[in-house]
Amino acid sequence: MARILMIDPEPYLLKALEASPVLAGHGITAAAGDVDALRRLRSGAYDVVLTSPSTTVEEDLVMLDEIQRTRRGVRTIVLADRTSRRDVVEALSARVFAVFSRPFDAGEIAAMVSGAVASPPGHDGIVILSAVADWVAVRLDCSLITAERLLRFISELQSEVPGTQREGLLIAYREVLLSAIGHGSGLSPWTLVDVAAIRTERSIVFYVKHPGYGFDAPRLPAGILDDGTVLPALLPHDEASSLTDQYRLLVARTVVDEMFYSEGANEVVLIKYTR
Repeated sequence: MARILMIDPEPYLLKALEASPVLAGHGITAAAGDVDALRRLRSGAYDVVLTSPSTTVEEDLVMLDEIQRTRRGVRTIVLADRTSRRDVVEALSARVFAVFSRPFDAGEIAAMVSGAVASPPGHDGIVILSAVADWVAVRLDCSLITAERLLRFISELQSEVPGTQREGLLIAYREVLLSAIGHGSGLSPWTLVDVAAIRTERSIVFYVKHPGYGFDAPRLPAGILDDGTVLPALLPHDEASSLTDQYRLLVARTVVDEMFYSEGANEVVLIKYTR
C-alpha cells in the first residue's frame, strides 16, 4: 500500500481522491500546512506528496527542496491556483512529477498519483534538453506514464490558449506522441523519443522524433474527419488505444494547420497558427 500526503487539501478534492477506484488500497493523509507536512515526512515514509492549492508554484518549489532533504525520492505533484509558462518550466526543471492548475479534475489527478506510485524509484523518464518558456525540449522514455506527464506539462504551458483550441491541440499532441512511443517501445522500453514545444508570436509548434522506422504517414484526405464526430481522443482511452498508427496521425492532421514529415518519416512537425 502506498502512502499519499496532501498538504492543506480542499475537502471536495480530498474526498474525491479517497473515493477514486484507481487509488483504492492506498492511504491518503491530510497535512495542515507545510510545517505539518514536513513533520509527518520526518516521522514516516510517504510515496507521493500533493502541494497545497493555496500556495504558489514558486512557494511549492521551495517546499520541494525541503521535502527532498527530509525524504529523498518522494514524488511531488504541484496543485496551484494558476500557473505561468515560467512556473511550468521551473517545475519541470525541478523534477516535479506533474503540475495541475484550476479547475482541478479529480480523475486526472488520481490517475497521475497512481502513475507516480507505480513509477520506478529513482527513474524520472524525462531528460530536459531546453527549458525556456518559449522553447521546451525534452527526451523521454517510451512509457505511457511519461507521455501523460509530458502532456500535462504541455497542457499547462498552453494555458493561455482558448479552451476549445487548447483541447484540440492536446488531442493532436497525444495522438502523435502515442504513435511515436508505439514505434520506439518496439525497440526497447528504454528507447528515447525527442519532443519540443515551441511558441512563436504567430504559432504553436510541436516536434516529435523517434529512433525507429518512420511514422505511417496517413494517406487519407485531411478533411475526412472535419466534422469531429469520430475524433478518437474523445473516445474512452481503451478504445482509442486500439486505433492504428495511421489513424492517429490523421486525427492530428485534422486539428493543426500544417503537418510535415522528415525524409525518413521518423520526425514530424505540427503547426497551429494563433493569428
